[in-house]
Amino acid sequence: MEATKNSLITYIQDGSITTPKGFKADGIYAGLSKGKKDLGMIVSEQPASSAGVYTTSSFKAAPLLVTQESIVAKGKLQAIVVNSACANACTGKRGLEDAYKMRKLTAEQLNLTEHLVGVASTGVIGEFLDMEKIEQGIKSIQPQATKEHANSFATAILTTDLIDKQTCYSAEIAGGTIHMAGAAKGSGMIHPNMATMLGFVTTDAQVSPGDLQMALKEITNETFNQITVDGDTSTNDMVLVMANGMSETERLSPAHKDWPIFIALLKQTCEELAKSIARDGEGATKLVEVIVKGAITNEEAQKAAKQIVGSNLVKTAIHGADANWGRIIGALGQSQVQVDPNNVDISIGPIQMLKESTPVSFSEEEAKAYLLGEMVEIHVDLHIGECLGKAWGCDLSYDYVKINASYRS
Repeated sequence: MEATKNSLITYIQDGSITTPKGFKADGIYAGLSKGKKDLGMIVSEQPASSAGVYTTSSFKAAPLLVTQESIVAKGKLQAIVVNSACANACTGKRGLEDAYKMRKLTAEQLNLTEHLVGVASTGVIGEFLDMEKIEQGIKSIQPQATKEHANSFATAILTTDLIDKQTCYSAEIAGGTIHMAGAAKGSGMIHPNMATMLGFVTTDAQVSPGDLQMALKEITNETFNQITVDGDTSTNDMVLVMANGMSETERLSPAHKDWPIFIALLKQTCEELAKSIARDGEGATKLVEVIVKGAITNEEAQKAAKQIVGSNLVKTAIHGADANWGRIIGALGQSQVQVDPNNVDISIGPIQMLKESTPVSFSEEEAKAYLLGEMVEIHVDLHIGECLGKAWGCDLSYDYVKINASYRS
């Protein structure tokens, strides 16, 4: 599936998850956390085709199981309720009952059938939800189609994040204009397939649940699954897409001439959210992008890129502005992708350091100045194929240890 950039796609500066027609959202303080908004909701005016991708952890949290069940029922959701502060993971029978109760309470509040409600939680593992506060919060929340309410949702889903993560685009396809927007959270325990990450995408495009699921799975492999902060995978992570068709444009499918543009739109939205998560990694001071080209397959290029961006030695060198390209070649060497050890190029930003596996003289001062910036690119050319892959991460700082040494306190 190819997602090509297209001039028909436009970034919406002040857009949000409520920009696509028919979507509302809100976030409130329900008393689950220490003084921040901690309960959010997205609502569509009509049932929306829905798709989801979920953590590959063996210990899937109760909310994921409930949401999977909801989507399997009819392929549609009309509302998603999300809490932060408590992951409701590894909580046994009671945790599952609480997740079902969140779904039931939301359905009753909105007058929906239960299978039209998805549930998500994020926060500390192994603690039970305070269901009295959850119930009161669900009764109090008032989703609206405003930017302010969308901002409240984006804030309510955060845990250790320093900033909220939102994006929005439009495209002229399928006989009209469609909008797509997203909100996400994630800062630590980021090493998807998936990680401690939640992503929510809304669109007013018309597309079947099956085609939407196929598209999301493919795009996730190229975006969310290509970010890493610390190499740890969590129990709660998922990305959900809701497509309610309220743009009244033509139905999109792989057979439609504009399907590649829709795929490009979805990829752009997911990639922007993924990069925002990597940029906001716990204790991070830099966003790191690794581009590997010249690989035998795209999958090999993606694997190599993620191995490099996830290397603690690479991450600490970048934090210290040390142009130690040997750490990059070391990470590449253990990625188990096919390489020609006699013909690899490496550059950090515009500065080449290895050509045809031979060191190149470069200015340490120029390299240090580049590495002191907030965005670092690493380029690797394997010279054995035509395929390319990207991955995103961040540096590893002293603050990462401080944050995670006292996460529960």
